[in-house]
Amino acid sequence: MPLSEHEQRMLEQIESALYAEDPKFASTVRGSRMGMASSRRRLQAGALFALGLALLIAGVALPVKPGGFPIISLVGFIVMFGAGVLLLLGGKRGPGVGDGPRGSGRGPAEGRSRGGRKSGGGFSKRMEDRFRRRFEQE
Repeated sequence: MPLSEHEQRMLEQIESALYAEDPKFASTVRGSRMGMASSRRRLQAGALFALGLALLIAGVALPVKPGGFPIISLVGFIVMFGAGVLLLLGGKRGPGVGDGPRGSGRGPAEGRSRGGRKSGGGFSKRMEDRFRRRFEQE
């Protein structure tokens, strides 16, 4: 079900206020680059996991066991563990990396939020007032 024009405007106001109040959080939530990096990261982790599994099985099957310890299997397990860590933690980057262009969504939002603050209260105050008025009307 599509949003009405009023709802779309409200959503745009909320989004612009979010960018104005906390641009770092907004860029994290948006996650524009995470999808592409995530699929590539999954493919790399899957290939490493398969390699580790092959090494694990080869270490058990091959008679090469220096000192009676299957060192190849240990390497295979470490590679598999590394693939799991890469899959879970590899997509996360430090602050500021991969946020996208900073000026793209913040310019108009900052101007609107400044005007809202001058009128008494911030964005959250206005939204709370609107929320209360809706329930008082019903």
